Amino acid sequence: MKETNQQITPSLGILHLDQGQLQYQLTRLLPADELKPFVRHYWMVSWNLEGSESYPQHVVPNPCVNLVVERNKTFFFGPSDRKFTYSIHGKGHVFGVKFKPGGFYPFLQAPVSTLYGKPLEVSGLLGVNAASLEEVLLGDIPIEQKVKHMDQILSACLPAEDREANLIHNMVQHIEQDRDILRVDELSTRFNLHTRKLQRLFSQYVGLSPKTVIQLYRLQNAAECIEQGLTCDFSQLSQDLGYHDQSHFIKDFKSVIGSTPEEYMQGSESVPSDKGRSSLE
Repeated sequence: MKETNQQITPSLGILHLDQGQLQYQLTRLLPADELKPFVRHYWMVSWNLEGSESYPQHVVPNPCVNLVVERNKTFFFGPSDRKFTYSIHGKGHVFGVKFKPGGFYPFLQAPVSTLYGKPLEVSGLLGVNAASLEEVLLGDIPIEQKVKHMDQILSACLPAEDREANLIHNMVQHIEQDRDILRVDELSTRFNLHTRKLQRLFSQYVGLSPKTVIQLYRLQNAAECIEQGLTCDFSQLSQDLGYHDQSHFIKDFKSVIGSTPEEYMQGSESVPSDKGRSSLE
């Protein structure tokens, strides 16, 4: 994996990333300065598994909108509350734009929750069609030129900065970095916002509830701990994540990750339908 111009948390929800990097190449690059209030990074995944079995890459989604440019499958995808699986096979590559949490709303100007399970075509927002994006971003030109091309397209429809979008990004970043945030009321107190306003802002700007965002990050943290062999005491892990009983933790872990913690530790995972999602990021 190549990381350019910034330190990025390696996994970002990609489960068993070390295994995945043996099957594909993941590159992340920064957008132009004027896009940084809205876009976290660009990403490209390329692979050549011709003559080999397909590889199922499991991803716990971040609370972000992704523009995914893939041959005949180019759409904006809203955040999801469940793990999804992308089957990598044959030879190919995908280019993506990962918006910051809250960063897509200023472009969309509609609740991001409306994208849940409903991919959005690009032409209505970007002024270009999917075929023209695919021709350039999936072509043979260097990735730096692809980034410049995407910078130009997004900058041409650049919205004004949105103070509430920045606030939402700060809150989600706080959830991501502070593993002691386990409940919505703790987030509400930390940012001095009424819980109902918090719910409304997350529906509008993120597309998921604050409770779901907290759960996604905490269960992602749990999966990482299990992957790295940091714990096999699931009772203690469930307490650390704020669960009152281990059975509730196991139920939530399975609903999001797709297997029980014990099965995950043993490398036994179900492969769910991606329900139309197509983002490796």
